[in-house]
Amino acid sequence: MPELPDVEVIKHYLDSTSLHQTIEKVTVRNPKILGNVSPRVLREALTARKFQTTRRHGKYLLVHLDGGSWLTLHFGMTGRLEYFGDICEDPRYDRLRIDFVNGFHLAYVCQRMLGEVDLAEDAESFIKGKNLGPDAFGLDFTTFRNIIRGRRGAIKSTLMNQRRIAGIGNIYADEILFQTGLHPNTVPDRLDEEMLRRLFQGMKGVLQTAIDHHADSRRLPRTYVLRQRHKGGTCPRCKVELRRVKISGRTAYYCPRCQAA
Repeated sequence: MPELPDVEVIKHYLDSTSLHQTIEKVTVRNPKILGNVSPRVLREALTARKFQTTRRHGKYLLVHLDGGSWLTLHFGMTGRLEYFGDICEDPRYDRLRIDFVNGFHLAYVCQRMLGEVDLAEDAESFIKGKNLGPDAFGLDFTTFRNIIRGRRGAIKSTLMNQRRIAGIGNIYADEILFQTGLHPNTVPDRLDEEMLRRLFQGMKGVLQTAIDHHADSRRLPRTYVLRQRHKGGTCPRCKVELRRVKISGRTAYYCPRCQAA
């Protein structure tokens, strides 16, 4: 599933291709991709408008229209955006297409239909309505510490809880914990001040590094465990085979030597 770094890369892509262009037409190819908005209302809200700015919060991309409302995008497991010129290049699994007056197009592509496109009147109300915690990338240490302290479940579950911290999913939670040297089942309430600060810095560092490398695991540093996050994968530091454990229904990969319980 696209996590914070993936959506940040998509945000940069939309910013560089689709801002300030007049929308000529909106085609909804599959209404099941829509949230609470109907195809008609979405078309009316977007047609003849322009995308002014974008904002990402957690795993959501919010696009501000010059009419005041916001287009909200969640990418599910396989969602992405594709900007193209020739209509013959319309990508497969295009669920929503926006045609601009300049002859170019922006497609919301989502093969597995697990994403969502919707409209919101206000960004802050949308975030509150989704019960999202503060964005992981925008957190300061004091807020982060207050979120983590007192939690009694596994640290990985806390990092992935979108109501606590928005943006971190299964994959990047593993990387953050590996870079910090924490076992995924560590109880957050047992972390001292030094370890909390180390975890906070690890979180920010991993997210920024992933964004800098276009959220492509193949481009990440060789010291990152995501390159080995598969059955039979080995720790990039000590070469011990990675282990797997189920936490909150998700599979966590970790090194039994570098992340001892």
